[in-house]
Amino acid sequence: MNVTTLRTKAESQIREQFDAASASLPGTGWVSALRARAMDTFAAEGLPSRRVEEWKYTDLRDRLREVPAPAAASPGSVTVADIDAALGPVGAIDAERIVLVDGVYRADLSKVTAEATVIELMSLAAMLTKAPAWLEGKFASDGGPVVSLNTAFMSDGVMLKVRKGQDPGRPVLLVHARTSAEPSAIAVRNVISVEVGGKLTLVEAHVALDGAARGALANVVTDVTLADGAACDHIKCLVDTTSSTHLATWNTKLGKDASYSGFQLTASPALARNDINIMFAGEGSKLDLSGVFLARGSEHIDTTLVVDHAVPHCESRELFKGVLADRAHGIFQGKIIVRPDAQKTDGKQMSQALMLSPDAQFSSKPELEIYADDVVCGHGATCTEIDADLLFYCRSRGIPSDVARAMLTESFIGEAVEKIENEDVREAIGTLAIGWLRDE
Repeated sequence: MNVTTLRTKAESQIREQFDAASASLPGTGWVSALRARAMDTFAAEGLPSRRVEEWKYTDLRDRLREVPAPAAASPGSVTVADIDAALGPVGAIDAERIVLVDGVYRADLSKVTAEATVIELMSLAAMLTKAPAWLEGKFASDGGPVVSLNTAFMSDGVMLKVRKGQDPGRPVLLVHARTSAEPSAIAVRNVISVEVGGKLTLVEAHVALDGAARGALANVVTDVTLADGAACDHIKCLVDTTSSTHLATWNTKLGKDASYSGFQLTASPALARNDINIMFAGEGSKLDLSGVFLARGSEHIDTTLVVDHAVPHCESRELFKGVLADRAHGIFQGKIIVRPDAQKTDGKQMSQALMLSPDAQFSSKPELEIYADDVVCGHGATCTEIDADLLFYCRSRGIPSDVARAMLTESFIGEAVEKIENEDVREAIGTLAIGWLRDE
C-alpha cells in the first residue's frame, strides 16, 4: 500500500518558490545540483513537527502556515547611518564591519581595514558563482530540514578566514540587516575558519531597519571551524520587535587545544529557533557557551544545542538564562554526548528561567548520553519567580517596587552576560538586554 504524505500550504509554497527562483540563485554545475538535492531532502522530510523529538516544543509545520517570498535584491538607499541607528549600542563597538542587507553582501556599507595577510574575506555568492571544487565539502548534507532549506535557497553570506597565527586585533562585526517593506524570506550562509593558532572575536548582529516589514523569515546558518590551537569568541544578538521568524544554526568544529566561547542574546522575535551544534574533534579543547533569551506577549524562543565529545580530555560549559513575561514560551534543549573514546571529559550544563507572569511557560529538556566511564558530567534546570524576600529587602531600603524588580531581573541575567570577554562587546550586549528589561 502506498501512503501519500499531504503537504501543508507552506511546504507547497516553498517548493514552488524554489522552482521559480533556482535559475536566478548564484552558482551552476555542482552548486545547482547541491541545491536540488537539498530541496529534494526537504521535500521528503517536510517542515519539522512535534512528532520529531528535537522539535517537540516548536512545531514549525503548525506555526508556519504561509511562507513569504524570497527577498528581492538589496535596495541602494541604505546608508551607514541607517545601519548605525538600527545597531544601537552595538554600532559603537570598535570593529571591522561586514554588512549584509536583505541577505546580500554590501561592500559599500562594509569596512574592513585588516590586511589580507591577517584575514581573508569573500562574498559567498561570488564563490558560488566560481564554484571551486573544494567549496562543495563546506556544505553538510545532514543538518535537518532547516539547513536543507538554507542550502537550497542561500543567496549570499560571507566566507571569513583568519590566517595562521594571526589576530585581527579588534572584533569583526557581521551585520544582518532587514529593510524590505514587504514580508520576505532570506537564506544566508556564513563560513568562518580560524587557522592554526589564530584568534577571532566575531559579533553577529541581526537588526531590522525602520520601515522593515513585519512577519519576515530569516534562515541563517553559520559554520565555524577552529584549527589546532585556535581561539574564537562568537557573540550573537537579535532584538526584533517586528513579529518575525528567526531560524538560526551554528555548526562548530574544534581542533586540538582549540577554545570556543559562544554567547547568544535573543529578544522579542515572534518565533526564534537557535540550533547550536558543537563537535570536539581534537583533544584538549574547551567550550564555554552561554546565552540570554527574553520574551513577552506570545513570543516563542527555542534554544536547542548538542555538544558532541568525540575525543578525550575536553571541557564544556553551558549556561542559558531566560526572562519570560505574559504568555511567552521559552525552551531549552541541551544534549551532551560523550563517545566511548572520550575519556576524561568534563561537561556541565545549566538552564534557568525567571518567570514574570503565571501564564509564561518554560520547557527544559537536559540530556546526557555517556558511553565512557572516566568522565565528570552534570546538568540542571530551574525556573522561579522573583524572590519575594529580596524584593521586600529592596523596598525596605526605599527602592520603588518597579525599580527593585528591574534590578533583580538584571542581576539574574548578569551571570551569563559577564561571560563575554571583550569589555566593549559585553557592555553593548548588556545595554541591549537592560533596555529590553526596562521596557517591560
